Amino acid sequence: MIKNLYLTIMLFAAATVVDAQGFDNLPDPIEDVNKVVDNTPDSIAKALTARPAPGSTRRALPNSGEAGGGYSPVLFLVGNSTMRNGTLGNGNNGQWGWGYFFQQYFDANMISVENQALGGMSTRTFYTDLWPTIRQALKKGDWVVVSIGHNDNGEFFDQRRARAVIPGVDMDTCYIGFNQRTQRQDTVYSYGHYLRCYIKDIRAAGANPILMSLTPRDAYDEKGRIVRKPQTEWAAYIAAVDGVPFVDLNEISGQKLDRMSPWKEKYHFFGDHIHTSKFGAEMNARSAAEGIFYSQNPQLEPLKAMMQNVTPHSWKVDRSNGKPVVFFTGDSTVRNKDRDEDGMWGWASQAQTVFDETKINLVNAAHAGRSTRTFINEGKWEAVYNSLQPGDFVTIEFGHNDICPITDQKARGVIPGARDTCHVYQMDDGSYQVVYSFGWYLKKMIDDVREKGATPILVSLTPRNEWPGGKIERRDDSYGKWFREVVEETGVEFIDLHNLSADFLDKKFAVKSLPADKEKAKAKIGELKKKAGKYFKQDHTHSSKLGAQMNAQNFARGLKQAKSELAKYLKKK
Repeated sequence: MIKNLYLTIMLFAAATVVDAQGFDNLPDPIEDVNKVVDNTPDSIAKALTARPAPGSTRRALPNSGEAGGGYSPVLFLVGNSTMRNGTLGNGNNGQWGWGYFFQQYFDANMISVENQALGGMSTRTFYTDLWPTIRQALKKGDWVVVSIGHNDNGEFFDQRRARAVIPGVDMDTCYIGFNQRTQRQDTVYSYGHYLRCYIKDIRAAGANPILMSLTPRDAYDEKGRIVRKPQTEWAAYIAAVDGVPFVDLNEISGQKLDRMSPWKEKYHFFGDHIHTSKFGAEMNARSAAEGIFYSQNPQLEPLKAMMQNVTPHSWKVDRSNGKPVVFFTGDSTVRNKDRDEDGMWGWASQAQTVFDETKINLVNAAHAGRSTRTFINEGKWEAVYNSLQPGDFVTIEFGHNDICPITDQKARGVIPGARDTCHVYQMDDGSYQVVYSFGWYLKKMIDDVREKGATPILVSLTPRNEWPGGKIERRDDSYGKWFREVVEETGVEFIDLHNLSADFLDKKFAVKSLPADKEKAKAKIGELKKKAGKYFKQDHTHSSKLGAQMNAQNFARGLKQAKSELAKYLKKK
């Protein structure tokens, strides 16, 4: 009853806002000239309730007194679905706009970021339909990023969209006709004209405009580079003539995409060739932040003083000695507490027992409890990626935490298998995530390492202290199969630590067969687990220090057998 009442109130409020802005009686969404079906025009009411009311995030500053000026500034984002995607902007369609991630680059105690973008808008329709309420909310000292234009083509006065503008920056060009959507006479101006209108309104309020070029599309030119959008030149021209800071987001992100493999570039988009996945949206948000932070335009200095987290996270590695670095990535079997003699240890903590540290630097970047998915989603992989230089090595060993629940609080489960596949899942907390397969995450890491000129080495997961049939458990029909399929597809160097360590344990403890009597067989298995227990600690997965050393030694043995380039950095016995 209460829930229904709340829904009624919200819909009524949304309808009031919609009617006030002329959004009533909008048609169903259609495919545009870019072969894209936008998700928002058919449910503007819902979208408007998700977007913050313009200026509503503005905070009163401490000890500001009664006089005016005691409020924090707001950074308003003006754009379309590449900035704020989906009806609710929450990724439930697998697509994300970069405005969702932009706030992390600003100190919330100094400035708030309002993503006022909406899918389906052009420079023209945003200015006529959404801009008025934002303009009223502007105050002196605010900032406005205008990055819009993906939807500026098509028909001028059609019944469904009526959002096209005249290409270019000509001030004297216009087109007059009857707008079927609004059912009134209308005048269409150039792209540059609408940008000038935004700039004029922003400055009239004492706020600060920033023009940004558009996000890149998933399209290559004849030279194999990402296509640069023509709106870049137009926006840059207007910015130069009007003395407005300009950030070439199209070029900054375009250069990043150019450095990627085609496979990697593709997964920065989702569903079509314009809208971005979470990977793409995060990249564009960082590019936008970098464009502002590293700009030489003095007008941006006050905004730059309110920024944070722009410098990418990386591992601090002393490279003064000129030695290459081997980064170990994985879960608790690679890095654990690694301090108590009688505690749990990861095998990379014992890497110094097999590697010659006068020749190579060792960095244990693994993290307990992580799967391929969470290691990437939490930014731990990004720190490794940002640290890589040509000639480095990266070991990649995951699996123990990957086949867990996909939607629970830990959100670390992946889709079983090696085939490239993904699905949008709603998490138990109500949020949405695109989850990929185990093999896909491994391939992403392999591809990233190669992009940096470093060498990836795939490592199978360590064996568990389980003894079915009197022999150590082998997971060759699941993880082993998936590892090998990834190896076959990518040609990555592979160290089968799982079977190397399993062979070692079998040689020491395995029996040819178990007793026929079930109770005796169970007792025998218990005896085997107890004997092998000196290599494990606390449970069947985690290693003791002795077990970690054993795994490190078997890893070294695998490098030698594979004649790996990394093997030449091992200690000589």
